[in-house]
Amino acid sequence: MTENERKQKSPDLYEQLSAYGASDFYPFHMPGHKRNFHLLGDPYAIDITEIDGFDNLHHAETVLLEAQRRAAQLYGAEETFYLVNGSTCGILSAVSACTKRGETILMARGCHKAAYHALLLNDLHARYLYPPADMTRGILGAIQPGQVRSALEAHPEIHTVLITSPTYDGVVSDVKAIAEIVHEKGGILIVDEAHGAHFGMHPYFPQRALACGADLVINSVHKTLPALTQTALLHVQGPRVCRTRLRRYLSIYQSSSPSYVFMAGIDRCIGLLEQQGTELFEGFVQRLERLRTSLFDLKKLHLVDGNEDGLQAFDYDRSKIVISTEGSGMTGAQLSDLLRIRYHLEMEMDAPQYVTAITTIGDTKEGLARLGRALPEIDAELTQNHKNSRLDQKNRFLKEERMSENTPPDLAVLMANGGEEVLSIAQAEDAGKCAVRLEESGGLVSGEFVYLYPPGIPFLAPGERIPRRLPEQLARCRELGLQLQGMADYTGEKIQVIES
Repeated sequence: MTENERKQKSPDLYEQLSAYGASDFYPFHMPGHKRNFHLLGDPYAIDITEIDGFDNLHHAETVLLEAQRRAAQLYGAEETFYLVNGSTCGILSAVSACTKRGETILMARGCHKAAYHALLLNDLHARYLYPPADMTRGILGAIQPGQVRSALEAHPEIHTVLITSPTYDGVVSDVKAIAEIVHEKGGILIVDEAHGAHFGMHPYFPQRALACGADLVINSVHKTLPALTQTALLHVQGPRVCRTRLRRYLSIYQSSSPSYVFMAGIDRCIGLLEQQGTELFEGFVQRLERLRTSLFDLKKLHLVDGNEDGLQAFDYDRSKIVISTEGSGMTGAQLSDLLRIRYHLEMEMDAPQYVTAITTIGDTKEGLARLGRALPEIDAELTQNHKNSRLDQKNRFLKEERMSENTPPDLAVLMANGGEEVLSIAQAEDAGKCAVRLEESGGLVSGEFVYLYPPGIPFLAPGERIPRRLPEQLARCRELGLQLQGMADYTGEKIQVIES
C-alpha cells in the first residue's frame, strides 16, 4: 500500500472520534459529562481571544473575575482560579508558590506525576509519606495523620505538605486531622483533590478538603463533573499562601492564550450546579446506589466499598466502581478487555487485580444498568468455571499455565515503596546517563521516571536507587499488557541510569 493509499484509507482523528461517539460504546471514564451533557453550542462560534469586553484570565477584572468568584462561592473558597491546563498546572503552581528552590517538601508517594515534575522544576528534595498497601487487592490506602506528625517532627525544616485525596481508586485521607497537624507545625497543606470535584455536592460523598482546613485544593472539574477535558479549579483559603506568588506561577504554567471555550465550559458547569445541583446529584445518588447494591452479591469478583480488611481508608468515594478480581482467576486487564469487547463498556483504568469505573451525574440509568448486568453475568461464568469462548483470540486473555507462572505484580507495594534518593530529581536530570537492560538495572540509580498511566504514579523517580526486585516486577507488568510510561525506551526493555 502506497502512502497516498494509506492516507486515503485511514480516517483522521475527527472521523474516528465521530464514529466512536455515534457507536454504542459507553464511557465509564472521564470526562464527567459522559457525552451526555451538552452545555455549549458550536465551539467555533465562541472560540475567541482576549478581545474588548471579555476580560483576560491572567489579569481578570470583569466577566472572568466574576465567573471565578461564583466558583469560589460554590466550593466555599476565599478565592478560586480557573485552570485551562488541567489539574497539572494547578499542582505545579501550588508547589512552586509554597516552596523555594532547594527546599524539601513532604509529599505522599502516591501523588500524580505532576507533583514530581514540580520537584524537578523547583530543584526540590522530597520526604515521602508511604501509604499503607492493601496486600489483597493491590490498592493504596490513606495517608495516616500520625505519619505526617512523625515526619514533620523528624524534619522541622519542612513547611509544605502535599497529599492526594481521594486517590484514583476513591480512598480518602483524614484531611481535617492532617491539616491541624500541618498548621500546628506552621506549615501549608496542599491537597490534590482532582478526583473529588463532586465532594460536598451531596452528603453521600465525602467532605471536601477545603471544608477540612486545607490551604490549597486542586479540583479537576472534567474528571467527575460535566466539563470539558483539561478544565480544573485551584482554590485557596487562609493567610498562609502568598497569593502574589501563586498568581505569578499560574501565569507561567497556564497558556498565555487560554481557551474561552474551556472557560465558558467551566462557567456553564458551575451554573448548572448552582441551579440544578441538588436535583442532579439526588438522582445520580439513587442510580448509583442501585448499581452498587446490585453488585454486592458478586461471588468471584468483588465490589470495593472502602470497608475491606487491609484497605486503610478514612473515607471512601462511592462514585468509583472498583471491582477486585483477586482470587477470581482473572486479571484486571482481562476483565477490562471482556467488558470492552463483549459489552462495549470502556473502563477508566485496569490494574493487575482490579478495574476502576468512574461514574458521575452524567451517567444515564441505561448506562449504569448495562454495567449492572455485565458484571454479574461475568461473575456467574467465573463461578461456574466457564471458559469464555466468545472472546476474540487477539485480546489480552492469558493461558492458564501462563497465569500460574506470572501472577500479577502487587502494584500497591511497588507504588508505596520507592527507591532510596541518591540525587534530587533536578540533579538526576542534569547528570550523565546511559541505557541498560531493565533486568540488569537493580541497584543502579535511575535517570528517568517509570510509572503506569493511568494513574501516573511513579514506581521510580530520577535519582532513586532501583530496588533489586523492581525490574522483575516491571517486566511482569509488561507481560500483562500494562502501559509503562516515562521511559525513553517505549518498549520498556531498557532504562536510563546515571553514569557512575
